Amino acid sequence: MEPNSALPLREMWYFALPAASLRRGRMLATTLLGEPLLLCRGGDGAAFALRDICPHRGIPLSCGSFDGREVECCYHGWRFDASGRCTTIPSLVPGQELDIGRIGVKAYPVREVQGNLWIYFGDDPDGAPEVPVMPAIGERAPDLFESMRFPCSIDHAVVGLMDPAHGPFVHRAWWWRGRRSIHEKAKAFAASPFGFTMLRHAPSRNSRAYKLLGGAPETEIVFRLPSVRIEHIRVGRHALVNLTAVTPLSESECAVNHAIWWTLPHLTPLKPLLRPFARAFLRQDRDIMARQATGLSHQPSLMLINDADTQARWYYRLKNEYARARAERRAFVNPVKDRVLRWRS
Repeated sequence: MEPNSALPLREMWYFALPAASLRRGRMLATTLLGEPLLLCRGGDGAAFALRDICPHRGIPLSCGSFDGREVECCYHGWRFDASGRCTTIPSLVPGQELDIGRIGVKAYPVREVQGNLWIYFGDDPDGAPEVPVMPAIGERAPDLFESMRFPCSIDHAVVGLMDPAHGPFVHRAWWWRGRRSIHEKAKAFAASPFGFTMLRHAPSRNSRAYKLLGGAPETEIVFRLPSVRIEHIRVGRHALVNLTAVTPLSESECAVNHAIWWTLPHLTPLKPLLRPFARAFLRQDRDIMARQATGLSHQPSLMLINDADTQARWYYRLKNEYARARAERRAFVNPVKDRVLRWRS
C-alpha cells in the first residue's frame, strides 16, 4: 500500500453537524479529531466552537451554562465569550492584579454553509481549501440527512466508501444490486481541486436506485480532501446532490455524514420511505468496517490493486502531498493524472 499516516489532516475543514441541530441560545458537546468541542449558537444566530475544557481546573465547559453570549463554567463561574476570551472571574477582589483578558480557551473557526456546520482544526484556515459547496441547490439545508458511527480510522472509512468493487457483495439488496449483476465497467477520471472527479456519465445498468429519479439521469462524482464525496446527478432540468463527509471522532472511530438535496418534486413525498434505505446502505458499510477491524487488529500487510483500488492510491497520494505542501509552505501539486479506470462490479 502507499505510505501514509493514519492521522487526519488538520489544516482542513471537517463536517461537524447539521446546522439545525444547534438551536439559537443552545450549546452542544461533541468530540471530533479526538478533541473535546463545545458548539454554541449565540443569541445573534452565529455559531462558534470552543475547546470543551475550562483552563482553570479542567472541568468540561459543557457542564456549565450558556446565556446566548457567554459560556459560564459550573465550577467557579469563569465566563468565556465566542472568541474564547475570559471575561469574568467571580473570585477576584479589587486590587488583585490579574489580566483576565490574557486567559482564554481555544476557539475553532466555524462556517455554516448550505445548512451544515464545518469546523477547522488547524492554524491557517485562509490558506486551506474552502468549505465544499454543493452545485445546483442554492443556499438551503439538506432534504435528507443521516449520520452513522463507523468503528474504523478515517483512512479505512474513506477507502471503503470510495471502493468501486464492493457493491455487489456488501450492498446486496433488491433495490440496489445483486452478486449476479457484476459486469465490466470503464469510467473516465480527471484531476480536480484537491482531489479527482469521475466524469459525468450514465449510471451503470445494475444500479437500480437511480430508476427512482425517472428520465435519463447522468452523474458526476467528485472526491476532495480531506474526506468529502459529492455526487451531482442531473435529470433533465432537475438535480439530486449527495454529500458524504467522513469526520474522525478518534483514531478508531469516524462519523459518516450523508446529506441529500434534490429539486425533483416527486421525491419529497417519498422522504419517509427514502430514509430507511439510506440508513440500510450506511449500515451495510458500517458492518463491513466492523468485520474488517477484526482482521486489522492483527496488523496484517495490505495490498491495493489496479484499477479497482486506484482511487484509494490517489487518496493516499493526495493526503501525503497536502501534508508535505503545508509543511514546506509551498503550493499543493495534485498527483492525480487523468485516465480511464476499468473494473468489474
